[in-house]
Amino acid sequence: MDLRYSEDAEKYRAHITSLLGSTLPEGWHGLGALDPGERGTFLREWRNVLLEHRLLAPHWPTEHGGGGLSNSERAVLNEEFTKAGVPLMLTDNDASGFQLLGNIVLALGTPEQKSHFLPRVISGEHLWCQGFSEPGAGSDLASVATRAVREGDEWVINGQKIWTSAGHLANWMFALVRTDTEAPKHRGLTFLLIPMDQPGIEVRPISQINGNPEFNEVFFTDARTSAENVIGEVNGGWGVAMMTLGFERGENATAMALRFQAEFDRLVDLVNSRGRGDDPQVRARLARCYTRLQVVRLLAMRSLTTFLSGEPPGPEAAIVKLYWSEYWQSVSALAVDVLGAEAIAPTVQRPPSADGPDLHGAPNDSGSWVGTYLNAFASTIYTGTSEIQRNIIAERVLGLPK
Repeated sequence: MDLRYSEDAEKYRAHITSLLGSTLPEGWHGLGALDPGERGTFLREWRNVLLEHRLLAPHWPTEHGGGGLSNSERAVLNEEFTKAGVPLMLTDNDASGFQLLGNIVLALGTPEQKSHFLPRVISGEHLWCQGFSEPGAGSDLASVATRAVREGDEWVINGQKIWTSAGHLANWMFALVRTDTEAPKHRGLTFLLIPMDQPGIEVRPISQINGNPEFNEVFFTDARTSAENVIGEVNGGWGVAMMTLGFERGENATAMALRFQAEFDRLVDLVNSRGRGDDPQVRARLARCYTRLQVVRLLAMRSLTTFLSGEPPGPEAAIVKLYWSEYWQSVSALAVDVLGAEAIAPTVQRPPSADGPDLHGAPNDSGSWVGTYLNAFASTIYTGTSEIQRNIIAERVLGLPK
């Protein structure tokens, strides 16, 4: 594991820090420091900045509107934006559109699919969500019951998806559907692109414990999509889905570690502000969190090294996911315990960041920490439960029998 970036990557870091210095407003403290109205205005203006500098899709080839950055430049960009408290993903659908759909279309899409879909992701005309999970399937992604039947030049879809992140905001879905009911369950699946603004698709938001409707149920009743909207081969969707999920990892590894470090620093400030710095139990839990945080950081560096070498993420990635998600729950639980009765009725209610620690610059108060605490419960479930991660580690890393 090499902890140093190349000279070229460090030059790019200087370029990005200069860009941030010249474009962010004077007195900038991070997106979390803005109220909801100010945040919306900033994100609209920031989108234009990213478009101007080809940073909305920094990893895509320039001929498709991207920035054409190298892997090391992408990692540096993520780190510097995280430090500054500004996002690369501006809407709840951007991760699905840029990281998942966009990358799989670049890898396996036809020329016609690339020219049609990629510009619409960048322009924001298409807002994407992922349709993999189904009711009753648990973490068994291959247990797909939603069917698609070919009728002429179209696929007709019937069934249900669940836990569809930001599905209530999307107008397109990429989904795994069963197109051959006679084949083994990992075969007979097809990766299909489906327009959601049509009769036959009903989206029902699911209110979560934190009060947000991030997840959704999606029902299909004779919904339709063009026969041309298949990525890869018909009945070859399992491999396409596995490649798509691999795009979730990589350049974000060290950026996530930086966010956790900032969150831990806020926790120390909270402990001191509440006069709990001399409490031996709090000090012991803080020390345990700090130790685990250093493990998270080193695991992130190892993931980054794999990413920069161009190797695909192996089963060892399950260790990273398992470790950070359980670490995050312990940190947020300590914060709530320090808040005590204040946590029962937080004075400020704010929507938490959906994918990790609260936004950079957010007030260090009960509103922030209670939202983070509730959000952390989901972290050991989404993108594979802790039980699934432990099975992967046991069977594919340690070689234990099934």
